[in-house]
Amino acid sequence: MRKIFVTTFIVLILPLSHLVGQEKKTKKPLTHEFSLDLNGEYRYFFESPQFAGQKSHFPSLAITPEYSVRWDNGFQRINAMAFLNVDRDENRTYWDIRELYYQKAKNNWELNVGLKKIFWGVTESNHLVDIINQTDALKSFDGEQKLGQPMVQFSWITSSFGTLDFFYLPYHRKRRFSGVRGRFRFNEILPDDLITYESKHEAWHPDFSLRWKHYIGAFDFGLSYFNGSGREPYFEFDALGNINAFYPLIQQLGIDLQLTLNAVLLKIEAIHRSAQQQDFFAAATGFEYTFSNINGQGLDIGVLGEYNYDERGAFAISGLQNDLFYGSRIAFNDSHDTAILIGGIKDLDTKTNLLSLEASRRIFNNLTLNVEVRIFETISEEELFLGFFKNDSYLNISFSKYF
Repeated sequence: MRKIFVTTFIVLILPLSHLVGQEKKTKKPLTHEFSLDLNGEYRYFFESPQFAGQKSHFPSLAITPEYSVRWDNGFQRINAMAFLNVDRDENRTYWDIRELYYQKAKNNWELNVGLKKIFWGVTESNHLVDIINQTDALKSFDGEQKLGQPMVQFSWITSSFGTLDFFYLPYHRKRRFSGVRGRFRFNEILPDDLITYESKHEAWHPDFSLRWKHYIGAFDFGLSYFNGSGREPYFEFDALGNINAFYPLIQQLGIDLQLTLNAVLLKIEAIHRSAQQQDFFAAATGFEYTFSNINGQGLDIGVLGEYNYDERGAFAISGLQNDLFYGSRIAFNDSHDTAILIGGIKDLDTKTNLLSLEASRRIFNNLTLNVEVRIFETISEEELFLGFFKNDSYLNISFSKYF
């Protein structure tokens, strides 16, 4: 991994040194921005651990510095974002370069080179089409946090036919899992070198992807294609429960669609993924309806409902093979930016039932309180992956200070 970071740094430092020279000639100032996020977190697991060595109390500290420099009237820039986390679990003490890329925009095209984060998707409970970046499973259980992905991205932008994005992804990043003390792990520890690749090129297999996004009236949609090493490991279990895991070569077709009808949002994400090991179809679809300003002081309450289907059944890593998501999004729109998302997931085939709450509130100008609760109320014995986490209900409290 160090090699790709060094290569990216060289690629980015060349245009930076050139622009400094140009600045001396033209006397045009550069625009610099720097911010720093300090995050103190405490995570407590309510139940006794399932496996030996696991702990229940996890204080941690995270630092996220971000820097950007712009020139050429904003048409060229370099963005950098790093991340460092220190935690009781040895595997959760790690660092990552979330973003470090050069961007050039001109007329109707844009070029990005370096490590970057890309997000695709419209549904709340499951982002099926979001395949460019690897999930940071150490930082978040729900897959919302992502690792920086080395890429060359070329975007062609038109007003009539939407935007076409082309991606060359030269290096694959592995998903890391908790250590001996950590929660959300399997019955055995999965070090990085234990998870292999189907490709003989291993992490250096060249991946390619493209996406077309556009809107027609109230419809916003995206069509995507991916070819390369999958972001999810493929797991095999022997009769003794031992794990064999590797990253398969896959092709994936995806579609995401959102229809906006005043206060109603109708959403769908669907994929078809093919590999030597398995071919399957998966979809997530649902709605969100918002009751706006119901108290005359800005209070918005949204009602959400989504259905998840995955042909893999129990072998779906997310566990969302025939599940209903229900929830409510509450935005107070007050001076403290108070917001709450509460919901649950009910498996329609089994008795599995999950509950969650996420809340945030700005206490002072640059200090924010975040609370997250996840309750694994019932985990069916039929669950292949969630069964490893049945004792991992937790409360997470964090404070973020922005500079």
